[in-house]
Amino acid sequence: MKERVQKIIEKIRPMLNADGGDIELIDVVDNVVKVKLKGACHGCPCAAMTLQNGVEKTIKKEIPEIIRVENVG
Repeated sequence: MKERVQKIIEKIRPMLNADGGDIELIDVVDNVVKVKLKGACHGCPCAAMTLQNGVEKTIKKEIPEIIRVENVG
């Protein structure tokens, strides 16, 4: 499962990099993806929206078993 999520994150990463941010996959536990937002994304007021509407939506579309994505950073 973790490998599948990592492949999707690699597709999402260029979008975040374009705004000076980045994302790191920490783990997948009980169908919950744990990530760390880095760079400009860390502490950005829009980070929660990016996480939910961008990252989580994309991952859940390709892997419906995923329950949610959490920022642990």
